[in-house]
Amino acid sequence: MKISASGIESAYALAKKRYEDLGVDAEAAMARLKKVAVSMHCWQGDDVGGFENESGLTGGGIQTTGNYPGKARTATELRADLDKAMSLIPGTHRLNLHASYAELGGKKVERDQLGPEHFKNWLDWAGENGLGLDFNPTYFSHPKANDGFTLSSLDENNRKFWIDHGIICRQIGAHFGKTLGTPCVTNFWIPDGYKDIPANRKVHREILRDSLDKIFAAPVDQHHNLDAVECKLFGIGSESYVVGSHEFYMGYAVRNQKLLCLDAGHFHPTEGIADKISSILTYLDEILLHVSRGVRWDSDHVVILSDELRDIALELVRGDFLSRVHIGLDFFDASINRVAAWVIGTRCMIKALLYALLEPHQELCRLEAAGDFTGRLALMEELKTLPFGAVWDYYCLQMGVPAGTDWLAEVRKYESDVLSGRQ
Repeated sequence: MKISASGIESAYALAKKRYEDLGVDAEAAMARLKKVAVSMHCWQGDDVGGFENESGLTGGGIQTTGNYPGKARTATELRADLDKAMSLIPGTHRLNLHASYAELGGKKVERDQLGPEHFKNWLDWAGENGLGLDFNPTYFSHPKANDGFTLSSLDENNRKFWIDHGIICRQIGAHFGKTLGTPCVTNFWIPDGYKDIPANRKVHREILRDSLDKIFAAPVDQHHNLDAVECKLFGIGSESYVVGSHEFYMGYAVRNQKLLCLDAGHFHPTEGIADKISSILTYLDEILLHVSRGVRWDSDHVVILSDELRDIALELVRGDFLSRVHIGLDFFDASINRVAAWVIGTRCMIKALLYALLEPHQELCRLEAAGDFTGRLALMEELKTLPFGAVWDYYCLQMGVPAGTDWLAEVRKYESDVLSGRQ
């Protein structure tokens, strides 16, 4: 049953008063939330296939499971699916694009020969919708990555190909940023590593450092492009050794003042990234997050409103880091409706931020500074049952998107009218 606007407003009035009693201004919290842009990932809509060739994904440390009908087969279909998803998500956000989503017009264009012209339709679409674009070189699903190595390859010719790809992608990212008037975050992740125990861990990391130095040698205006490097614990086919570990990229980012990308699925299963944020931002001006949900491994499940997600959002707000952290999503699930996956995951990220913005942070800090840890814990637990959902529904109403699960009816209709016709 559809939630009535009057019901949402009545519930919000009560919730607003409840938060006011704790010194929290719900209106101010929502006003801050409107300014936060989440970078949605293009690859959820087509199972990380891309548009370079008809064969799509060919491995390299990533895997999508499921065969739910309605997968986007072209860039036009993918943009239409994104339009539908974004129409059901409060706020104006961004799109995170991989290089393998270039539109090549039926021609064969190698990755070291890509240019802004191959992303013109994406750029036009972003401009028309008032969106920013972020970018990623694609270091997987390619014959030159079949041995498990790209930027850290022992083969000099192979390595040069991937270095040139990285250089070109920075230029493309800068073009996006300059054209759209908002910096593009160009993020570097590579799948390089060994399935079994290596005899020489050092050599590949020395090569990777040299390759990155070559890619980043040419200065790029940071008003147009921001460089990020992404670490990982292990991957499919690199279970024993990943060249670009957390320690490697943290050292490289701090030394070279690049953004460090923290992916929620790229660490030990019991390890969260929330506690890392303030540590890294002690030494870096900005970082990138890839918000995902690993289930026993880096399985990139759809983001839900979990304790880990709330912890991430709370850390961003408590540390006053919202202006220094770029929030991106990274999950891909082909076992459910792909548009619904985008909506669920992105709305949950925004919900978590609203939850954090409604926290009486000053009062918690006062209790902590006074040594009243009993009061701190009591208040933190009490906050979990406050009428946060009523504020969320009101925020959706104010932003012109469906509240509750009302959005699901629109996705069902889109599936019936559009997705079901795709073979």
